[in-house]
Amino acid sequence: MAVTANEVAEWMLERLKSAGILHQKEAVDYITQHYGESFIYVNENGNQAISKEVKKIFKKLHGGKAAWERDGFFWGWQ
Repeated sequence: MAVTANEVAEWMLERLKSAGILHQKEAVDYITQHYGESFIYVNENGNQAISKEVKKIFKKLHGGKAAWERDGFFWGWQ
């Protein structure tokens, strides 16, 4: 059965809630290994990033309780 973007976003939320922080690199590496590269793309800076669809679902799931730290490339749980 194919993995959905929703499942990936749910993993991100659970990881963030349990650890209090989720670094983009850690998330990209885990998603690539466990869910496949279809949820990853290379952004305009040449870095691997999480697909916009997954991030959109993730944002809906956390409902404003996660904050993106641009300088550190991580999400923090509030």
